[in-house]
Amino acid sequence: MKLPLEFKASAHTISGIQNTWTVESYNHKIQCAIPPEFSGPGGGLSPEDLFAQALTNCLIATFKVYAENSRLTFDKLNVETHLCVDQNENKKTVMKSCKFHVQIQNPSSADKAQILIQKAFDSGFILNSVKTELSYELAIG
Repeated sequence: MKLPLEFKASAHTISGIQNTWTVESYNHKIQCAIPPEFSGPGGGLSPEDLFAQALTNCLIATFKVYAENSRLTFDKLNVETHLCVDQNENKKTVMKSCKFHVQIQNPSSADKAQILIQKAFDSGFILNSVKTELSYELAIG
């Protein structure tokens, strides 16, 4: 991998919190909206949804690379992510914590799967870039 890498996104919108918008990256479009929790209409992904998805995708992508390089196979990887938005010690609203519930079905080596998920959790680029408290639970079956 040659660094630095660059990734791009673009969006446009009109005023008013009831109006949705589209975010685009490399011809992939996502409908976004302010969630009802913040007096918006919902009906699209919120910044909080995208944040949780970015963390989840980072964990999965990093694990898949390590699994491929280590010749670990598995039938299915399920990750359920729970993001908690709360106030920090300075009374600022932040992405306080994020917990991943990871299930790896039928890995070729349970021990190797456990080692690689920990390695992915510890070394994912996006996971390492946030102040959010991160944790995971792992089930192998």
